[in-house]
Amino acid sequence: MKSSHLRLTTTIANLLKTGKFKHFVFNQSYSHHSQEAGTFHSKVVKIGSLQNLYVCNRLLALYLKFRCLSSAYYLFDEIRQKDVRSWTILISGFCRHGYCTTVLELFRRMKEEGVFPNHFTLSSVFKCCSRLYEHRLGKGIHGWILRNGIALDVVLQNSILDFYLKCGAFYYSKRLFDTLEDKDTVSWNIMIGGYIDTGDVERSLELFRSLHFKDIASWNTVIDGLMRNGFEGFALGLLYEMVRNGPVCNAVTFSIALNLVSCVSALGLGKQIHAQALRQVIHKCGFIRNSLIDMYCKCGRVKEASLIFQKMPLNVSCKDPIADDVSRSSLLSGYVQNGEQEYAFQTFCSMVYEQVEMDKFSLTSIVSSCAAIGSLELGQQIHAYILKNGHQVDAYLGSSLIDMYAKCGSLADAQMVFNLSSVRNVVLWTSMIFGCGLHGQGREAVLLFERMVNEKIKPNEISLLGILTACSHAGLVEEGCKYFGLMQNSFGIKPGVEHYTCMVDLYGRAGRLKEITKFINENCISHLTVIWTSFLSSCRLHKSVELGKWVSERLFQLKPFDAGSYVLASNLFASGHDWREAAKIRSLMQQQRVKKIPGQSWIQLKNQVHIFVNGDRSHPQDSEIYLYLEKFIGRLKEIGYSSDVKQVMQDVEEEQREALLGFHSEKLAIVYGIISKTPGTPIRVMKNLRVCTDCHNFIKYTSQLLGREIIMRDLYRFHHFKNGHCSCGDYW
Repeated sequence: MKSSHLRLTTTIANLLKTGKFKHFVFNQSYSHHSQEAGTFHSKVVKIGSLQNLYVCNRLLALYLKFRCLSSAYYLFDEIRQKDVRSWTILISGFCRHGYCTTVLELFRRMKEEGVFPNHFTLSSVFKCCSRLYEHRLGKGIHGWILRNGIALDVVLQNSILDFYLKCGAFYYSKRLFDTLEDKDTVSWNIMIGGYIDTGDVERSLELFRSLHFKDIASWNTVIDGLMRNGFEGFALGLLYEMVRNGPVCNAVTFSIALNLVSCVSALGLGKQIHAQALRQVIHKCGFIRNSLIDMYCKCGRVKEASLIFQKMPLNVSCKDPIADDVSRSSLLSGYVQNGEQEYAFQTFCSMVYEQVEMDKFSLTSIVSSCAAIGSLELGQQIHAYILKNGHQVDAYLGSSLIDMYAKCGSLADAQMVFNLSSVRNVVLWTSMIFGCGLHGQGREAVLLFERMVNEKIKPNEISLLGILTACSHAGLVEEGCKYFGLMQNSFGIKPGVEHYTCMVDLYGRAGRLKEITKFINENCISHLTVIWTSFLSSCRLHKSVELGKWVSERLFQLKPFDAGSYVLASNLFASGHDWREAAKIRSLMQQQRVKKIPGQSWIQLKNQVHIFVNGDRSHPQDSEIYLYLEKFIGRLKEIGYSSDVKQVMQDVEEEQREALLGFHSEKLAIVYGIISKTPGTPIRVMKNLRVCTDCHNFIKYTSQLLGREIIMRDLYRFHHFKNGHCSCGDYW
C-alpha cells in the first residue's frame, strides 16, 4: 500500500516538474483552474502525500498562481516541515497579488520560526515596504542584511534601490547606487527614473547618456519622465532618436508615444504610430487600444476613437474586462471634452446597463456633461446613482457635483454637497466660490474666500479668478481690487490673461471706463484682444459711443475677423442712433464674411430639450406659443411692463421695434415652459448670449404676475427671478 502511494506521489511530482499538469490547467478558465487545483489537493490528502514537501510547494504555487489565496494559506498551515522555499512561495505570491500587509506579517513569523530568508524572499519584502511606504521597516531589514553579512545579488540590490527611491529617501538610494560594483541595466534605469521623479531632468539625462547599453526600458523611462516633467519637445526628439538607433519598440513604448502625441496634439504623428501598431499587430492589446482612444479624443477626433472602441474583440477568450472598462471610460471622457454630450450619455447608459464598474474619472466626466448642458434633472439622477452604488464622493468628484449644481441653477444643492464634504481642498472651495459668483452672490463668495484662507488653504490662480469674477458680477469693485493686489503680494501668483480681463470687466460693469485705460497701460496688456473686447462691451453697456469708437478701432486692428467685436460695435452705434456708423460696420462684416452667432434659448422638459431662436416657427406647438405670448404681454402691460424699444438695433418705426422685441428666443422658451409645466413649479431656461434689458424686464414682471420662480442662465451668469425681482439686482 505504501509503495503504491509512493509511486503515485512520485508520478504527480514528475507531472508537476515536467509542466504537463500546468499545461492541462492553463487551457481552462480561472474558475476551472481553482477547481482542478482543489481536486488535485484532495487526491494528495487522500494518499497522504502532504508529507512530500516538493509536492506541497508546487501545489502551493499553483493555488497562488490562480488567486486561491485562502486555500494557499490553509495549505501552508498544514505543511509541517516548511522550508525557505515554502515561505518564499507564499510571500512572493501574496506580494504579487498586492497583499503587502500580509507579506510583512508572514516575514515576521518566518524570522520568529528561525527560517533564514533567501534573496527572493527579501526582494518581495522590499517591494511591499516600498508600496506601503514603510521606510523605517525596510531600512531596518537592510541593516539586518548588512549585519548578517548577506551578499547582495543584482536582483536584491535593485529591490533595495527601488525601495529607497519609492519611499522618498533619495540620499540613501544615491549612496547605495554609487557603492554598487555589479550594476545591471535595471540598476541604471531605476536611478534614471529616480532623478526624473525628483525633477532633476538634467542629471537623469546625464545618466542615460553615460549608459553603454540602453535597453527598451531605459528609453521608455527617460521619454516618459521627460514628458511628465513638461519637456515634451525633448521627449519627442528622444523618441525619434530611439526609432532610428535604439532597440525595437515594445507595447509600453507605443503607449508612451501615443500619450506624448496627446500632450502635443500631433495628430499626424499619432496616425503614423497607429499605422505602425497595426503593422506589428499590437493594436489589439488592451492598453495600446486605450492609448489610441485617448490620443484621438485629445486630438479632437472622437469619431476615430469610437471606431477603435467598436472594433474591440467580440471573442470572450480574447477580451480583457479591465482594459474594456478603461476604454469605455476614456471614450466617455473624450465625448465630454469634445462637446459630444449626447454620445457621452449614451456611453454612460451602456456602462450602467452592462454593470461596468465606474471609476471617479468616468463619474466626474458625466457630471461635467450635465453641467455643460445645464440638465438639473439628469444631474440629480446621476448624483443619486453615485450615492446608491456606494461611490465615495472625494474632493474632486464633490467639486464636479458642486459645479454641476451651480451651472444647472441650483445653488442650494451645490451648497449642500459642499457642506457634506468631509475633506475640502482648494478645488472644492474654488468650485463653491465660482458657483456663488455665477449666481450673483458676491458677498457670499467673499466670505467663502476668507474662510478658505483662514483655514490655511492657499488659493491658486483659479481660486483668484473665481473671486474676481464674483466681485465683477456683484459690483464689488473695492473688494475685487483688493484681491487682485493680494495675488502677487500675499499669494505669490502672477496674474494671467483671465485675471486682467476680469479686472477690466469689473471696472467696466461699474461704469469706471476711464480707469480701464489706466489699468491697461499700467499692466502693459494692450496687445490682448480679450481686454479690448471686454472694454468695448462696457462701452456698449454704458452707451459711451465716442470711447467705444476708439476701442473698436483698436480691436479691429488686433482681431479683424471676430464676429463678436463687429456685433458689439454695431450695437453700440445703433444704441446711440448713429445708424450710419452701424450700417458701415455691418457692411464691413459682409465684406469680411463674418457671421453673427444667432441667439438661442432652450428649455428641458421630460428629458427632451426644446430649442428656440428669435421669431422661431419650427416648434410643433408654435401657434399655441405665439397666441399665448401675445395675450400674456397684454396682461403684463396692465401691471407696468413696457417694451424697451431702445434694444432694437435697427432703424425702424417704434411699432416695428416692439414687434421685433416681442418674439425673442427667451420669451418663447419661457412661454412654452408656462403652458407645459405644472403651475407653481420653477421654470429653467438657458441662453447662449447675454439677456437683453427688455427680456430681463419681461421675466421680472412674469415672475410677479404668475407668482412662480424663473431661473435663467445666460452667457455670463444666472438670474433668479422671483416676485418681480432678480437676484442680479439689475446689475449684469
